[in-house]
Amino acid sequence: MKLFKSIILCGVGSLMTLFSGCSDWLDVNVDPENPTAGNATYDSRLAHIEFYTNSATQFAAWRSSMSMGDWTRYYDGGTYWSMSYWSPQSGAVTTPYRWWFCGASVNSPFLIDKATAAEAWHYVGAARVIRAYGFMLMTDLYGEMPYKSSEAEAGVTPTYNDGKTIYLGCLADLDTAIGMVQKEQGSATASLAVGDIWNGGSVDKWLKLAYLLKARYINKLIKKGEGSYLEGKYDAAEILACLDKAQQSNADNTVFNHIDANNSHDVLGWDEPVDYSPLFSVCGMNAGYMPTKMLYDNLTNFAGSGIEDPRADKILPWAYSKQSSNSPAEVKFKNGWRRSMGVDMIGNDSPSLPGGPLRSNFSAAKGWWIDSESSTRKGDTIYVECTSQCKAYQGRPDLLYRRDGTDASRESGTFYTRVSSPTYIGTYAEACFIRAEVLFNQGNKGAAFNAYKKGIAASIDGMNDKLKVWCREDANLEACPSFSPMTQTDIDTYLNNGIGTEENITLGKILTQKRLALHFSMEIWNDMRRYAFNPELFLGWGIPARYGVDATAQKNIPQGKQFRRWQQCSHELNYNTANLQAIGATVPGADTSIALWNATEDVWTLPVWWDSAQN
Repeated sequence: MKLFKSIILCGVGSLMTLFSGCSDWLDVNVDPENPTAGNATYDSRLAHIEFYTNSATQFAAWRSSMSMGDWTRYYDGGTYWSMSYWSPQSGAVTTPYRWWFCGASVNSPFLIDKATAAEAWHYVGAARVIRAYGFMLMTDLYGEMPYKSSEAEAGVTPTYNDGKTIYLGCLADLDTAIGMVQKEQGSATASLAVGDIWNGGSVDKWLKLAYLLKARYINKLIKKGEGSYLEGKYDAAEILACLDKAQQSNADNTVFNHIDANNSHDVLGWDEPVDYSPLFSVCGMNAGYMPTKMLYDNLTNFAGSGIEDPRADKILPWAYSKQSSNSPAEVKFKNGWRRSMGVDMIGNDSPSLPGGPLRSNFSAAKGWWIDSESSTRKGDTIYVECTSQCKAYQGRPDLLYRRDGTDASRESGTFYTRVSSPTYIGTYAEACFIRAEVLFNQGNKGAAFNAYKKGIAASIDGMNDKLKVWCREDANLEACPSFSPMTQTDIDTYLNNGIGTEENITLGKILTQKRLALHFSMEIWNDMRRYAFNPELFLGWGIPARYGVDATAQKNIPQGKQFRRWQQCSHELNYNTANLQAIGATVPGADTSIALWNATEDVWTLPVWWDSAQN
């Protein structure tokens, strides 16, 4: 795949504060290999926008996944550990904002204007899809945002729009995009394939992605009452109509295929090409992240079926380890590898309460061991971190992490966070699960189950496709259970015996299987908010036990309330205070009598517009 130089262009609105010396920084001679605001073409901007939009997505998804209970970190593991027990910290909220506004959104008007002038309608359509996607991500996270003014006003204090305005604007962008990608481009325009990383220039995939996003966003309006989506209402008929025009198989998926390469540089100073995976940066190449018991149970014993999901071996990390007489019977061993158990975050015996889980160490003499004299801590060796490595960026022989540099200490990582793991932006699996939910709520259990089963199968097949690529590129990986492709026998056994039947299908099964298929997606948190964190719908979920004994956590999220938004990032709190304060009048529960409602400790509990009963 062609690599593109990143284009960092000075932003407008509240973004100017991030780069106070921006004009001086860009005051250089024009270099075609390093485009500027003046000479950058619409096709060169698209790859940049896609990269930074994906980065915002991945950082948001990782941090929300921690807070929604799928992953945790060893005790006292910083900001993300705090997120995992519902004690959100302000340090966790800035990155998605910066990557979207400063890397992606700021380039959109330039792309749209230049592409419109050139009659490059497919680029206009793709840009409109991404604009809707990015601003919806922002309102999902923060609620209210500079939206109409962020791309039109100069200065550092753009006015805010309320959640409904942003929401309807994003849906309108998608309707516009649907029309644009179906238009015939001008004769002298660049092919969409020149600048498109997400869909490789496929207009059909962009069209299907637009319809999927439209269905996704309308489906989030379930609290708004029935009616037309054009008026901000839940519109089941429109959702199903969109799904009929969305992805119909995995071949239609929008996938960001990250690469294990390091031969193009980003102007921010990171040694990364534009198709590098930020999720690898934040998780895969960092220590201490482990699966929770909720994730483990849903993968190994879904809804009490007793049938293991074939994806369990691929999502749960493995360590090269010898089995001994002291090894717990429930720990899975295969080919000299040991699979991780899940950290219990919600039970009375939660490792978080006495001070764990501890990170295990490795030495040639001891093997895997815990640096603790406490008998309650020695069992922490059952946990395996999801750390991995790569050839290009880190100069390692393969994708396996080696704790002490030797093969004896290898760890596999998890499927979704390796350097070349795919990011699933819009998939047939998601389309199936949305359809299953709508049909189930309409009382059509038969059709709902059919869509539900197809969604699970699509997730498994998509994962298998990537596993085959990894093993084809490095045959030595196949001996590790984390990389070996799933067998059709195991797949069929699970689909026929492990997911339930039409007679016992429930909304909880649909939503829980959806979160397994959309791993590291903001839609997990969105679904949990839509359905009020109902533990009957999100199997195995519960408020973390440490939350119940942590005073700081209970200040941020008072007992009886739930984790419903992120505090605005510091750039808005510090530099756009007046406008941020003013929009508080539209926010359910916001106390505008205080100096800054969005800086209060419990702001994390205020619902965003689509999550509220507000019209």
